[in-house]
Amino acid sequence: MTMRDILKEKGSEVLTVDVDTGIPEVARIMMDKNIGALLVEDDGKLCGIVTERDVVRILGRTGCDLDGVRVADIMVKSENLLVAEADDQNDYVMAVMVQKNFRHMPIVDEGEIVGLISIRDVVRAHVKKLQAQVHFLTEYVR
Repeated sequence: MTMRDILKEKGSEVLTVDVDTGIPEVARIMMDKNIGALLVEDDGKLCGIVTERDVVRILGRTGCDLDGVRVADIMVKSENLLVAEADDQNDYVMAVMVQKNFRHMPIVDEGEIVGLISIRDVVRAHVKKLQAQVHFLTEYVR
């Protein structure tokens, strides 16, 4: 299964925020949409990603004093952002995410962002594959 397949199943909507967005607004969007990451734009261009982990870290560092803290202050900048290709295989992407300790990864196709996947998405796809294999092998043994 490829990232393209996973995105077809889960949807490819990607939510973004501006670099100047405040952290409470980021947390509100994540809570309302039940998501753990948002891509960050500056003048319409991708410049990073902000995750729930980033929000928790800044809360811990500041003691919840978020006056003047913007997404730009806590995001992972695009030059440090790893992305997967739409045709990358699930097992490969899962291995990279586990090795690098990432929970979210943008998916690109011909240089354009086409979706955002989470470790839950890749694990879910992997479990489905394993369930199919178990079913096949069970039938074969019978």
